[in-house]
Amino acid sequence: MEATEIRKLAALEDTHWWYRERRALLRRALRRLAAAGTRPERALDIGAAGGGNTRVLRAHGWRPLALEYSAEGAGGARERGLDVIRADARCLPVPSASLGLVVAFDILEHFDEDHLAAAEIRRTLRPGGTALIAVPCDMRLWSAHDVAVGHVRRYDRASLRAVVEKAGLVVDELWSWNVVLRPVAAWRRRRSTGSDLDDLHPVVNLGLRTIITAERYLPVRSLPGVSLMLRAHRPTDDGPGRD
Repeated sequence: MEATEIRKLAALEDTHWWYRERRALLRRALRRLAAAGTRPERALDIGAAGGGNTRVLRAHGWRPLALEYSAEGAGGARERGLDVIRADARCLPVPSASLGLVVAFDILEHFDEDHLAAAEIRRTLRPGGTALIAVPCDMRLWSAHDVAVGHVRRYDRASLRAVVEKAGLVVDELWSWNVVLRPVAAWRRRRSTGSDLDDLHPVVNLGLRTIITAERYLPVRSLPGVSLMLRAHRPTDDGPGRD
């Protein structure tokens, strides 16, 4: 992603409806892990940008490390008091089997070699550790926005599952997100000439936030959306010999 897009993302992530709801998704996932008996431990937030998701992890008791490739994103996260490293997701400077959780929201789609990033997620997770992954979905939504933010592809369920399972992770759950607003996104993307990371009017932002919040309570997770969400784990019998 270009530096200008990273700066826009960092500036918008505290208030923009998209990023607010995505943090809410992460909070719910963390609560489910806690309810299942998972205790907070070391975690990695890949592609942390300004560190919004990293702060959610920290607030829930995890010991997170923010990883960001760009100097702009890393600097923004560091200014917010987060532990940050700069690195490429295809070669993580993290010991094998050292993490209980890896968060990789909107990362895999930036690489031709998405299988390398997925393999690194598996390598760094301890056996039994969890991966939370989000990607943009459906090439029918491909637009100038994808080009502007550096996407290589948009996924369908089969292609996302394939790259994650090929890396050696077990998929626990795979669902669609941003389903209700998909028609609006499709209409806008057909007319877009660049990134849609915009500073929206507060009334528009509140309206979209209200709609996407309502989606939590609707039975739409199996329908086509704008993004795909995935929860997976490294098998408990997957010893370090494979790393």
